[in-house]
Amino acid sequence: MGKIFVISDTHFGHTNILKFEHDNKPLRPFSSLEEMHSIIIERWNSVVMPGDKVYHLGDVAFRKESMYILHGLNGKKRLIRGNHDLFKTSFYLDFFKEVYGVRQINGAWLTHVPMHQGAVNQDRVKVNIHGHIHANIIDHPKYFNVSVENIDYTPVALEDILQRIKK
Repeated sequence: MGKIFVISDTHFGHTNILKFEHDNKPLRPFSSLEEMHSIIIERWNSVVMPGDKVYHLGDVAFRKESMYILHGLNGKKRLIRGNHDLFKTSFYLDFFKEVYGVRQINGAWLTHVPMHQGAVNQDRVKVNIHGHIHANIIDHPKYFNVSVENIDYTPVALEDILQRIKK
């Protein structure tokens, strides 16, 4: 059985994301969408093998034609829908084996938007692995932001995240 990976907020085809800033610097250090796509594809395929599962935690692509990038990415992909994943579910099923609103695996809650802190403070929630807030971090040990800006544009193994949380 393969590994399980998580990633969020690839924003394939989103030209304006290259104009966004964080702390007065570009949010994404790319000169073009082509460069951004190329880096994400290369880094994704360097860690994810064809038999691995990948949970994409939302905001995949802004244009339907950009979704086809997913066909060049390794792994059996599942989608946790984000606020920008606005196409019909049937369209996403051409690229993902399953589509969810939220998913729970081994006490880790996979969401696009971070969960309410009251829910995360419960004992049954080990960690909320989320995206949505890009380069921002929630300063709480039970939150882990896998927006691409925080994970070097590379999917992260769920097992590695759970090990970090234990420490």
